[in-house]
Amino acid sequence: MPARPGEYREALARAQEHSNRWIDSLTSRPIGPRQGADELLASFSTPLQDKPMDAATVVDELAGLAEPGLMAVPSGRFFGWVMGGTLPAAMAADWLVSAWDQNAALRYATPAMAAAEETAGRWLLELLELPSTADVGFTTGATGSNFVGLAAARQAVLDGVGWDLVADGLSGSPRINVFVGADRHASVDMALKYLGLGKPIEVAADAQGRLIPDALAQAMDATSGPAILCLQAGNLHSGDSDPFAEAADLAHSRGAWVHVDGAFGLWAAVSRKHRHLVAGLASCDSWATDAHKTLNVPYDCGVAIVTRPEILRNVFGVHTSYLVNDEQGPGDPFEKVPEFSRRARGVPVWAALRSLGKTGVEDLVDGLVEQAQAFAAGFGEMPGVEVLNDVVFTQVCVSFGSDERTRGITERIIADGTAWMSGSHWAGRDILRISVSNWSTDGNDVAAALAAVERAIAAYDSRNAA
Repeated sequence: MPARPGEYREALARAQEHSNRWIDSLTSRPIGPRQGADELLASFSTPLQDKPMDAATVVDELAGLAEPGLMAVPSGRFFGWVMGGTLPAAMAADWLVSAWDQNAALRYATPAMAAAEETAGRWLLELLELPSTADVGFTTGATGSNFVGLAAARQAVLDGVGWDLVADGLSGSPRINVFVGADRHASVDMALKYLGLGKPIEVAADAQGRLIPDALAQAMDATSGPAILCLQAGNLHSGDSDPFAEAADLAHSRGAWVHVDGAFGLWAAVSRKHRHLVAGLASCDSWATDAHKTLNVPYDCGVAIVTRPEILRNVFGVHTSYLVNDEQGPGDPFEKVPEFSRRARGVPVWAALRSLGKTGVEDLVDGLVEQAQAFAAGFGEMPGVEVLNDVVFTQVCVSFGSDERTRGITERIIADGTAWMSGSHWAGRDILRISVSNWSTDGNDVAAALAAVERAIAAYDSRNAA
């Protein structure tokens, strides 16, 4: 059937109305969903009707069905799982990306998307103080970006020993030793599994989850052959980062490729107050981060950065008769990520950076750290509450004594609805973990969340004293 602009206008108007109502509710609604997936499935699972339905009616129905199952992730009082909010310019740009409906794979086919993404990539390299000659690709998230960086690493280290991975595959190739910190994020292991690289070699970490260089040297000296080192910017629990300069020097002296998983912690590099946490970062070979965490663009958007574009394009590039490849320029977007068809994820990044400017990005990062440290100070005034990490970035880990008491208080915090904080297990203990990732979180949000924690403590202790 032919497209009629009026049909779009009404459906989009309804979507805008529901979106505004949702955003307006974030200041007062309980953070958690009111219904679970099974209950919602019963509501969604009506028989599919025979005839078409009006688009605006479908939008209204979807909004009504979904509303009880929405988690208020964009709220300034959501502190779970390192999930950021969304900056206004980035959200609006994402709406345009949907309306434009461009497949951002080829420079020739969608030049506006390519120009915006290439500019965003250049801005990111400048902000993060990474080599200006590096290639930047926009993936689904840090897992995808780790995959990209480690795929380039796999190619490079096998090239270094004369193995033609493209022609001969992995079967029969030299074993690649991959070294990781003992307190790494699971997304690194996932990427290694996808790439057929097997289980990595764990290197001891200190109490804040930072890889220990002497232990790395011993582990690397005990092996031979091609090697990859995975370092971490922003430990999931402590927020601290590995010693990049020393570890990268060790690895490079032994011919290894050095990759950095920096899902949220890579952004410390933009801050004059906090870039010491990632000193030596630019000496590595590839980096992964999320824009939908610290930078606060909509899901999904990861960033993969690789110092050697020719390696990256050898991994992901392809030439066929029906494609118009970019032969002389910076390369096509699909040559930097594992996707042919892809959304223009870098456009909201362009909008976020354009709206913030250099000082705005720095202020965003500094503000997140400031609120995390305000949490730590508030917890420090509560009897029986122990902050377990050095709060140097955006993560705060707390114990309320025994594991049982910590779990019980965490459950009551979530049930209260004022704030959402996720439980975890770290350093042999059950903990409450607070991740400050939303640009809109302010002192009032922190105060409200701390008050909810105090109520949860009182409720738990009162019940268990009876």
